Amino acid sequence: MSTGSDTGGGTGKAYSTEDITVTFDGGRCLHSLECVRGLPDVFHAEKRPWIDPAGAPADRVAEVIHRCPSGALRYALTGGPPEDPVHPTQVHPVEAGPLVMRGHVVITLPDGTHRHETRAALCRCGSTANVPFCDGSAGCMLTGKDWGQKS
Repeated sequence: MSTGSDTGGGTGKAYSTEDITVTFDGGRCLHSLECVRGLPDVFHAEKRPWIDPAGAPADRVAEVIHRCPSGALRYALTGGPPEDPVHPTQVHPVEAGPLVMRGHVVITLPDGTHRHETRAALCRCGSTANVPFCDGSAGCMLTGKDWGQKS
């Protein structure tokens, strides 16, 4: 059984089991569906709560979360290492969409603070309400895109 709680501070909601905590920031989600396709027993688009990390082994949940191009999904393994960034850093422009970055990325937020990220989808059109992250607010067609993932 997992539990969900609001972590505040713009980081979203956390869902925990004994082995892993999954955090979801809905303001960054671009609905690429990597999570739903990867582990439908954990990520249930039609259920609430929609994330149940008890639905698969923690290492498998972490593997699928690592596919999330926006960084909206994050994980922390209990007693395990943090997510290892891709090296070298990869930058992939999505056609009519965001700039997807993977690696050790330091992002400066509008308030001047810095966030260290391993995955992020940055707005290229300037219409986002979640600067500097893409939120699809410009009517970007974000489903069915090439997110720069390796098969």
